[in-house]
Amino acid sequence: MKPAFFVGAAAAATLAWVRRRHLEPPLLVGLAIIAVGSAVYGTGLIHPPDLEQLLEDLGERLGKWTYLVVGLLAFLETGAFVGLLAPGETAIMVGGLVAGQGRIDIVTLIAIVWTAAIAGDVTSFFIGRKLGRDFLVKHGPRVQITPARLEQVEGFFERHGGKAVLIGRFVGLVRAVAPFLAGSSGMSLKRFLPYDVIGAGIWAATFSILGYVFWQSFDQLVSAAKQGAFALGTTITVIVGVVVAYRWLKVEANRARLRAFVHEQERRPVVGPVVRLAVRAWHRVRGPVRFLWDRLTPGQLGLELTTLLAITIVGVFNLVGPLLTLGDDRALVAGDARSFEIAENLRRAWLDDAAMIVSDVGQLAVTGTLVVVVALVLLARRRVVDAAVLLSGMAATVLVVNVVKDAQERGRPLGSLVDTGDSFAYPSGHAAYGVAFVAIAVAVSRALPGVVSRAALVAVSVVLAAAVALSRVYLRAHYLSDVLGGVGTALACFGLCGMVGLVVAFVRQNGRTP
Repeated sequence: MKPAFFVGAAAAATLAWVRRRHLEPPLLVGLAIIAVGSAVYGTGLIHPPDLEQLLEDLGERLGKWTYLVVGLLAFLETGAFVGLLAPGETAIMVGGLVAGQGRIDIVTLIAIVWTAAIAGDVTSFFIGRKLGRDFLVKHGPRVQITPARLEQVEGFFERHGGKAVLIGRFVGLVRAVAPFLAGSSGMSLKRFLPYDVIGAGIWAATFSILGYVFWQSFDQLVSAAKQGAFALGTTITVIVGVVVAYRWLKVEANRARLRAFVHEQERRPVVGPVVRLAVRAWHRVRGPVRFLWDRLTPGQLGLELTTLLAITIVGVFNLVGPLLTLGDDRALVAGDARSFEIAENLRRAWLDDAAMIVSDVGQLAVTGTLVVVVALVLLARRRVVDAAVLLSGMAATVLVVNVVKDAQERGRPLGSLVDTGDSFAYPSGHAAYGVAFVAIAVAVSRALPGVVSRAALVAVSVVLAAAVALSRVYLRAHYLSDVLGGVGTALACFGLCGMVGLVVAFVRQNGRTP
C-alpha cells in the first residue's frame, strides 16, 4: 500500500468535481484517469517497469547508437514536450554511464546533447511563436489563463525571460514549457538564444559528466539528481514567493488590508483564538525574523556579509576536512584515485599541452602580479578598501598555503607530467592562487554596468580558476584532495579579508550601505 498515491487520487478527484462546470471534457477525463490510476497504483497490485533500469540496459546494448538515442531524447524533451512525462536528466546520465564504461566518447556525447537540446528548445520556441498566443487566448480562459494573466506572463518574459530560460533549464516541468512560453509571449529569438545556449551547455555537461564519473553507482546518482532538482525547484518557488510577498507588503494600502483582514479574523468565534495566538507569537519572533531578513537582503551588512561568511565557512571546511583523514605522505582521500582514473581515460597529447598552459596561469608569479596591478588600479580610483582586501587576501593565501605545506609534508603523486620541485603537495598552491581570478573579477565587476555583464565576468573567472585547479590533477602534480584544500584555503582567506573590509567600509561611511 502506498498512501501518498491515495492522497493524490483524492486530490485529483476533488479538483475534477469542484471545477466540473469550468473545465473542458478532455481535462475532466484526464483528471479522472489520474485519480483512478493513482488509486490503483497505490494498492501495490501493479508494478510498472523501472524506466531508469530500462534506459541503463538499453544504453549498455546500444553502444555507439547511444549518441543517437540520447540526442533524440534531449531534443524531444522540449521539442515535443516529452519532458512533461519523463525527465531528460536520466537519459543524459545514462549516456555518461556508457561513456564511463568506455563504449563512447564523453566529449562527443556532450556536444551532441548540447546541440540536440538547443534544437529542441528552438523548435518549441517557434511552435510557441506560431501557435502560442492565439492558442492561449482561445483556450486559456478555460484553464484560468485570462487575457490579464497572459499579459503578466508576457511582461515577465520581457523583463526576466532570459533568467527564466537559463534557470528553468534545471527545473523539470519548467524546462519542458519555458521555450514555448518564451515564444508565445513574444520574446525575441536573439534574446532567447544566448541564454538557452548557455543553459543547455551547462545542463548537458553537468549530467553527462555526472553519469561518466559515477557510473559505478548509477542508482544512487539518479536518486541524488532527482532530489537536487526537486530542491532547486522548491528553492526557486520559495524565493519567488518571498519576493512577491515583499513587493506586495511594500505598498501601504496592502499592509492596511492585511491588518484589517487579521483584525477581522480575530473577532471570529472559531478562528479568533488561533489568530490571536499567532499574532502574539509573531510579536515574539519579529525581532529574530527581522535580524535574519537583514542578513539576507543587500545593504546594511546584510546579504554581502552573509555571503562572505558562507564562503569562509566552506573554505575552512575544504581545508580542514582532508587534513583529518590524511595519514602518511601519500595516503589517499576519497576521490583521489578515481580522479586519476578519469584523467587517464581523458589523456590526449593536445590536452596535455593545454593543461600545462592552464596550469602555468595559476603560478604565483602570474596571479600575484595581476593582483598587484588590479590593486593599484583600484587605488587610483580611490577604492582603497577593495584594493586592501585583494592584497591582504592574496598575502594571507600565500602564507597559509606555505605554512600548511610545511606542517603536513605530504608527498607528491608519482608520475607527475610537470616539474614540481621539492615542495610538498597539500594544499595545492596553484589551485589556491587560481581563486584570485575570482576575487579580482568580483572587485572589477562592481564597476561594470548591468547584472549580466557582472555575472558573465565572474562566471568566466570561476571557470578559469576551476580549470587551473583541475589541470593540476590531470597532470598528476596534485591529488584531488590537494586541490580542494588549496581552493578552500583561498576561499577562507579572501572571505575573511572581505568581511573585514566590508565592516571597515560600513563604519567609515557612518552607517551608510558600503
